[in-house]
Parts: sequence; C-alpha cells; structure tokens
Amino acid sequence: MKLVTYVHPETLQARPGALIRFSASESARESVLDLEAAYRWAQRGASPASLLELIQAGPAAWEVARQALAEAAGAGETQRPGSHARETVRLLSPIQPVSLRDAYAFEQHVRKANENRGRLVPEEWYRFPIFYYTNHNTVIGPDAPLACPRYTAALDYELEIAAVVGLGGKNLSATAAADHIFGVTVFNDWSARDIQRAEMKAGLGPAKGKDFASSLGPCIVTLDELADRAVGRPGVYDLSMTAAVNGEQRSAGNFKDIFWSFGEILARVSEEVQIHPGEVIGSGTVGTGCLLELTKAEGPWLQAGDVVELEIERIGILRNQIIQP
Repeated sequence: MKLVTYVHPETLQARPGALIRFSASESARESVLDLEAAYRWAQRGASPASLLELIQAGPAAWEVARQALAEAAGAGETQRPGSHARETVRLLSPIQPVSLRDAYAFEQHVRKANENRGRLVPEEWYRFPIFYYTNHNTVIGPDAPLACPRYTAALDYELEIAAVVGLGGKNLSATAAADHIFGVTVFNDWSARDIQRAEMKAGLGPAKGKDFASSLGPCIVTLDELADRAVGRPGVYDLSMTAAVNGEQRSAGNFKDIFWSFGEILARVSEEVQIHPGEVIGSGTVGTGCLLELTKAEGPWLQAGDVVELEIERIGILRNQIIQP
C-alpha cells in the first residue's frame, strides 16, 4: 500500500487514503482513493479515521485495509468510490508521529561531516547506531511552505528515508526489529547549520538547529511493496535517493548504502525501552545529501524562494518551498 493523508476537496477535512494507479500503463496518473469510501464499497465496516489509527490497530486491520482498497480499486470507472486525481487534492504529512527520532547511519555523510570539522569519525560511531530526538510537533507535509527561521543564515536540507513503527516491542534483535516496521517515507531533516554548529560546540544538541521543522511524505509505502528490492539486511532496500534545488540535482545516493540497517537502529532504540506504533525514525543523511557536505560547510545555503525536492524511488517526491518568515 502507498498510504497518504489528504485534504478532502469538499469537506476540507484531513482524510486517510491510498495512491492508486487504475491502469497498468506507465503513463497512467496516480489517484487518491479515500479509505473510508473503500471500506464502504467493500463492506468492511468502520474505517480508521487516520493513518495513525490504522497503524495502531495492528496487522489484522492492515490486511482489511489492503483488501478494501484492492476491491474498491478494481471497481469500474463509473462505479469507483471516492477517488480523486492526485493533482486535484492537497497531500499532508502522511502521519503526525507519536515521536520522531533521527539516526546518523550513512558512513559517507558521517565521514564528510567530521572531515568538515577537522577530525576523524569517532570510533564510538562504529560500535552502535546513534540517534537523537527531534520535534514531532513541527512536522509538515509535501508542498507545504517552510518559513526560514529568523535566527539562521545557513538553512540546509537533509535527504533521508524514515521508518514508521508498526508494532510495539522491547529489547528486539535486529531481525525482529525490522519486522516491526510498518513502512517507509521520505524525510527532510531541515537544519540551521550555524545554530547547530554553535550548539554542538557547547557539548549538547542539536536543538534549535533542528526543531523548527521536519518534512515527511508524500506517502508511507508498506514494506511488502518493496520486497523485490530487499538486499538481505534487515530493513534495507535498493532505492535510489536524490535531491534537487530549483530543478537542479544536487544530491544522489542509495538507501542500500546505509551502514547501520533500520533493523539495527530499531534494535538499539528498543534496548530497555518500549517502542510504539506510530513512532518515526529517520536514517540520517545519505551521502552527498545536504549542502553541508557539498559546499564543505561554507554555503551558499538555501534562500527564500528556493524549491527543494527530495525523491526516493518507489516512494515519490517530497517538495517544499522556502518562504520568508
């Protein structure tokens, strides 16, 4: 399933749905199929009011949703319930996370970031996956404007993939932890580099360098959709990742190059801590996936008017424009 949260064009309410191609043609456009309408069509009873509610309901509910969407998508064009051409509706962040952690798991990025600071990668980085908490209350979705914080002159993007937790657990192995992932989405961990640099020098952070915004979207892709791209490491897939600014490609990498797998990251997170459905964990920046790397931490940085597009194969494009505060 490719699940979204969208604004219904008539009620203007946020609703869960799925991205569907009703034709096998490569040129066929995606449509948004309303989840509640699909449940009514397939006579599956009451539908979840949000993707978070669906995720928290567990695997049996996921299968009901999958069947309802498949049956509704198979209806004839004149009978098909609750579908909207994607370009006619506004997508929101697919989920408002219960919590939002971000890891630091791509070695190429870590090496470059440390090189910019004039040092080697700390040996501790190779001992266990590290992560920090960021602000889950400032998440925005695709095509939402991002107001540049007044306190920074060094705004940057970070090209990441994020895992959405589907099943709770504690003290999980890497293999078991990967089975607790509901799906993945594109993640932009916006960064105020000047503020982040000062905070890290003080020995704590990042805090204000990161907590003003994060972007998620355009959809959550469930892992069954990616099975043919599995690379044999728990929670890792062969998916190209690119970033463009104002239509010019700036970053290119691949999810399969991650050093610490999502299984290993989630295993670390769950050590003596219960993880919960609806929590989101970012991968950290893919190699070349930010201006910090590309410009050796010297800029130029993002400016008002710039359009940033992060794209991950099989998931889609997460686009945001920078605006004045």
